[in-house]
Amino acid sequence: MRWICVALAALLFSACASTPPPTMTGASQALIIAHRGASSELPEHTLEAYQHAINQGADYIEPDLVMTRDGVFIARHENELSGTTDVADRAEFADRRTTKTIDGRTVTGWFAEDFTLAEIRTLRARERLPEIRRDSARHDGHYGVPTLAEIIALVQRQDRTVGLIPEIKHPSYSASVGLPMPEALVRQFAEAGYDSADDPVMIQSFEIAPLAELGVLTDIRLVQLIAGRGSPADAPETSYAHMTSPAGLEAIATYADAIGPDKNLVLPREAHSLGQPTGIVARAQAQGLLVIPYTFRPENPFLPDDLHIEGGETVHGQADREIEAFLALGIDGLFTDYVPAAMTAVQRLRAQASE
Repeated sequence: MRWICVALAALLFSACASTPPPTMTGASQALIIAHRGASSELPEHTLEAYQHAINQGADYIEPDLVMTRDGVFIARHENELSGTTDVADRAEFADRRTTKTIDGRTVTGWFAEDFTLAEIRTLRARERLPEIRRDSARHDGHYGVPTLAEIIALVQRQDRTVGLIPEIKHPSYSASVGLPMPEALVRQFAEAGYDSADDPVMIQSFEIAPLAELGVLTDIRLVQLIAGRGSPADAPETSYAHMTSPAGLEAIATYADAIGPDKNLVLPREAHSLGQPTGIVARAQAQGLLVIPYTFRPENPFLPDDLHIEGGETVHGQADREIEAFLALGIDGLFTDYVPAAMTAVQRLRAQASE
C-alpha cells in the first residue's frame, strides 16, 4: 500500500486531476482551531489546555501526534520530549538521551519512540516558551501527557460538537523506525466513530505521501500543511513555494481537502505592519481547497509592531486586529494559541454583517 501512495505523491505535481468548485464558509463563519490547546495560557498539548480552549469557544482542537515505542499515539509538539516535559530531569531516563537524524536534521534529546506508554505516563508537561509565557510556566509539573484516546474521549463528552484536527509529526521518519502512522490512525478514528468527510475531523501533515496514503484509507478530510520555506521531508525536490502556485495547488487538490499555510504566505508580516495579500486564498479556493493558516499568537513578539501594546514581550497585543485582517481575505479557518482573540474578531465581523 505505502509504495503505491509514494508513487502517487511523486506524480501529483506533474499530472493534476480536475477539481470540484470551492467550498467557502465566509469570514464570519471561519473555524476557530485551538492550536495545541490554550497554548498562551497553559502548557500545550495537555487535557487541561484543550478543555480551557473548548470552554473559550474553540470549534476544533489541534493535537500534534507522535508514537510511543509500543505504538500508542500521544500528543507532543515533537517526538523529542525535553522541550515540553521534565524528562531531562528524570535520573531514571538519563541513559535514553541520544542523537538522531530526523527529516535531515540532527537532534539530541529524549524521543517518544524510545519510551513505552507506561513510562510516558510518569512524565509531566512543561511550558515550551517560559520566558514569554510565564503564567503558563507556573503550571509546569501539574499535568500529564495525554493519549489520542484520551483526547477523543474529551471532545466526545462535551455538550456541543468539538472537532479534532491532529497533525501527524514526521510520519516518514516514524515509519522508518517501525511505527507507521496512517493505518493506525485511521483504525483508531474508525473505532471512535470517525470515518467520513462529514465527521468533525481533519488530519494534517507537512508531508505529501502520508496524506496520499490516508486518502486511500479513509474519507476523513485531509490538510496539506505548507511551511514558509523549504520542502516536504518526503519530497525535497518539491518546494513549498511551488506548492502555493496555481499548478501546485491544483496538484494538492487531487489528494487533500484543505491547505494550512504559514500565515506569512497569506498576508506577509513586514517590518512594522502587515503587508499585501499574496492571493493564495483565492487561488486555493478556486481549486476547491479550504484555507486554514497558522499560527496566530497573542504576545507582542508574534505581532507586527503597529499591533503591539506597551509592556514588553509577555503582554498580549492586538491579536484580534491581526486575525480580523486575515478573516477579511475569506480564510476558512485559523489556528490560534489564544481563542478569545479569534472569537472577538469573528464576533466583530458578525456584528458588522448584521448592521
